[in-house]
Amino acid sequence: MEQKYNVSSNPHVRDGMTTSRIMQLVVIALLPATLFGIWNFGFRAFLVVAVTVASSVIFEWLYDHFMHKPNTVKDFSAVVTGLLLAMNMPAQIPLWMPVLGSAFSIIVVKQLFGGLGQNFMNPALAARCFLLISFAGKMTNFSYSGFDGVSGATPLAVLKSGGTVDVPAMFVGNIPGTIGEVSVIALLIGAAYLLAKKVISIRIPGTYILTVVVFAILFGGHGFDLNYIAAHLCGGGLIFGAFFMATDYVTSPITPKGQIVFGILLGVLTGLFRIFGGSAEGVSYAIIISNILVPLIEKVTLPKAFGKEGK
Repeated sequence: MEQKYNVSSNPHVRDGMTTSRIMQLVVIALLPATLFGIWNFGFRAFLVVAVTVASSVIFEWLYDHFMHKPNTVKDFSAVVTGLLLAMNMPAQIPLWMPVLGSAFSIIVVKQLFGGLGQNFMNPALAARCFLLISFAGKMTNFSYSGFDGVSGATPLAVLKSGGTVDVPAMFVGNIPGTIGEVSVIALLIGAAYLLAKKVISIRIPGTYILTVVVFAILFGGHGFDLNYIAAHLCGGGLIFGAFFMATDYVTSPITPKGQIVFGILLGVLTGLFRIFGGSAEGVSYAIIISNILVPLIEKVTLPKAFGKEGK
């Protein structure tokens, strides 16, 4: 029998991992922190998650339908965006605000720039910053638990004002904050799952966290105070942002050196915002600003082709 060869253009390396499969794995990795947030903050947190995810999917479908584009709901990217946005909001937020945030993230940040793969910043974080700037009071109304509804300052705010914080409680998640960022242990379980599945690498989150530690030691005013350093690591959205948002394929560098530079930039900006800025937090703005600088980072760190400019 005559043997036939399939001739095609490069690349010739294929991978069975699809976009929808990657998104499904991210959803699975987010489940421990999501379920803890619902348990910790009560049924109201469940409503926020359900409304945000559902509205994100609906806005994606509506945009594709009216723009006569192929339906992209099945790739699960809208589900991931909605879930990330929900986890970035307090449980007591009015339910119309997640809907508004979903519309902003899906239509303005994602679809108007060409859809998945074309957005220049993380849609969920862009929507969070939009809501935070527009409705600061509602977005910073945190509570300890959905059972008693006790509100209070976040540990980072207490730390910034010179108070002391309970680091073990921060690690477990029995603190005020957004739905998905409070439990470090739940987030680390999800992060370990993504690393084991090789969905993400340790370069960006590892460099990011290490840079924050160095920045806190040098400029925090407490020296090598383990409790102070641990509070910065466990407080706010650092772990959540480092593993689940800074590692977004679309808005982070693809070059290994670029990922290291990206992580350092994230850490420096977060340290500047937290220690020298007016707010106790700074992860969201650090990631958004770094997203904008990704093309420049890749241009500088892009490896030269073999033999180019060689002697």
